[in-house]
Amino acid sequence: MDTFAGLSGLHWALLGAAVAVIGGGAGSSMGITYIANVAGGILAELPDHFGPLLPLVVIPGTQGIYGFITGVLVVFVMKPGGGWDALSGALGFQIFLACLPVAFVCFVSGAYQGLTAAGAAGMVAKRREEMGRALILPALVETYAVLSLIVTILIFFTVVKPAMG
Repeated sequence: MDTFAGLSGLHWALLGAAVAVIGGGAGSSMGITYIANVAGGILAELPDHFGPLLPLVVIPGTQGIYGFITGVLVVFVMKPGGGWDALSGALGFQIFLACLPVAFVCFVSGAYQGLTAAGAAGMVAKRREEMGRALILPALVETYAVLSLIVTILIFFTVVKPAMG
């Protein structure tokens, strides 16, 4: 079995998938917690603001989805019988590296998106009709999570396509 730094290609690839899912999920969990705490306080006083606040609470969850997409991408593209057995240690390490943009950027951006959404919730609390503008603020943070997913996918298919072809 071909290894790189003592791990097989399969181990490196699965580690990359796991790191992407963990990073995105942890960032989303923190971000949702930040905004949910603020939204809960607002809703205690203004229960009719649930609808406008809900998108602000949900938006940090997308980073977890991006990490999940990356993990599934690794598993399905390199599924058993389709490449796991032949996956070299070096290629597995490259797949691991391809997963890092999503893992790290989504971890950080999920948390900060929650903090940004928590700040934007104050706008909604004072002026419900400002929900559209309030949502733009955390959406700006989302841009970097989306870019990290695109970079991860580009790197992934750059290293995997030649190896599979």
